[in-house]
Amino acid sequence: MLKNDLIQKSPAIIIMGSENLHQGRFGAVLSRAGVGKTQFLVQMAISRLLEGENTVHISLSDPMDKINIRYKEAYTSLIDSIGYVDPQKANRLWEDIAPCKTGIAYNESTFTSEKLRDYLHTLKKGDLRIPAMIIVDGLDFDTDLSGILDELKAISEDFSTAFWFSMQSHRDEPLSADGFPKQLEAVKDRFDKALFLQPNEEKIEAVILKDGDRANQRFMIDPATMMTK
Repeated sequence: MLKNDLIQKSPAIIIMGSENLHQGRFGAVLSRAGVGKTQFLVQMAISRLLEGENTVHISLSDPMDKINIRYKEAYTSLIDSIGYVDPQKANRLWEDIAPCKTGIAYNESTFTSEKLRDYLHTLKKGDLRIPAMIIVDGLDFDTDLSGILDELKAISEDFSTAFWFSMQSHRDEPLSADGFPKQLEAVKDRFDKALFLQPNEEKIEAVILKDGDRANQRFMIDPATMMTK
């Protein structure tokens, strides 16, 4: 079955594990600019869509039409990774899962936890499905985000939904004693999952920073497709 084949090829599931994507309440994907944070978060969301869940992608930096293109490109890369697939069959599956993803564009001045809580309350009152995963892409972790992170943590617990964040590090900044970029070091107690993407020759090395006893496991990713090597 195509859906199951794609789930097994998903780089998000190969690297983080399906159970972790289900259980992780607060996670982060870190890298410096342009390495692939958003692309990997999109693959995470697609893995949940393929598993029959709803997702929300909140972008604070890119317009939603650009994010939607990333989703279609990521899905195409996933399809290509399993070899030839009847294009009509691939398109039908995409048309089935794409409506389960909601995209919302904000900027840092308009995004608030209250708006998100109100949105989820509206879904609940309408007896609609609460998203299993909410991606928040573009918060500035070089600033003090303790207040909004605590508010989003409460939303995660109240609505039983997992949050995943993009977290931008910087090239010349030293890592902490635990090997964390300083952006994660400052908030590490709030996160139970974290993945660090860093260039390695012509590939991307994905290093698990936080995930219980799986910390420090490493994987190689093709930067063009975000598929595991």
